[in-house]
Amino acid sequence: MAEIPSIHDNTPVLIRQTESFGLVWYQSPLLLAAGTPHAFSTRIGGVSPPPFDSLNMGNPSGSPLQDEAVRIMRNYLLLQEAIGAKDRTVLRVHQVHGNALIVAGESGEWDSCVKADAIVVTRADQLASVRIADCTPVLLAVEDGSAVAAVHAGWRGVIAGVVTRAMEQLNRLRPRKRIIAAIGPCIGIDSFEVGPEVLGEFRSAFGAEAPIRLRADGKGYVDLRQAIVRQLIAGGVDEARIESTDRCTFRDNDEFFSHRRDQGVTGRMTALIGVKMRKLR
Repeated sequence: MAEIPSIHDNTPVLIRQTESFGLVWYQSPLLLAAGTPHAFSTRIGGVSPPPFDSLNMGNPSGSPLQDEAVRIMRNYLLLQEAIGAKDRTVLRVHQVHGNALIVAGESGEWDSCVKADAIVVTRADQLASVRIADCTPVLLAVEDGSAVAAVHAGWRGVIAGVVTRAMEQLNRLRPRKRIIAAIGPCIGIDSFEVGPEVLGEFRSAFGAEAPIRLRADGKGYVDLRQAIVRQLIAGGVDEARIESTDRCTFRDNDEFFSHRRDQGVTGRMTALIGVKMRKLR
């Protein structure tokens, strides 16, 4: 495994992991130290054919071209086995680019059709999971690994404060425990061109320090990772407990699916996390 350079000199970085059978994923050293099984997947090492080659974790909405569900399930099982969580149930939601959050109940019952963009888990037999293909995946855990969250944050989710809501929920469940955050691969600022209306949303949310780059024609670029770092710090997360990466889903096509680059006909990566498994006495 090899480290990937940080997008900010003072930001710890994710680790690129590989298996002998070809699977590739990223992990957070801090989350590993907390004992939480987790992963940011890539497109490498699964069983799906083009254009979903090969570690596809979901289908594009609205496209007549779809991957087979059995292949997607096999890809999840491969990743779960790689991170030592093959016996856990993966929890998914219908993602809508908002700030709705679901807390997995103690009963174990789950409705994957619920509309939300963040899942909080405290049970040891479950994995919180979100799907991405340019938006930003964020994995959160309290320091003892007893409560975790997976968050899907596109630009609308960032503006709506979905990451902040997930932090607040973890603080309610585990008061006085510090939070660890890992920001996974997403579309980078150089590739995320937006119009004046989106730039205006970020100016309204972040003021003069908005993480944007302007162009003379009124368009510009947004740094989703930096926006989320600022929200995490504002929510009380120590900067030294935030990890990220400079991998770009749009640019690094050999590693990642990209909805924007592939014009909607592409696969999905996943970010998933579970609580620390407690040892039996």
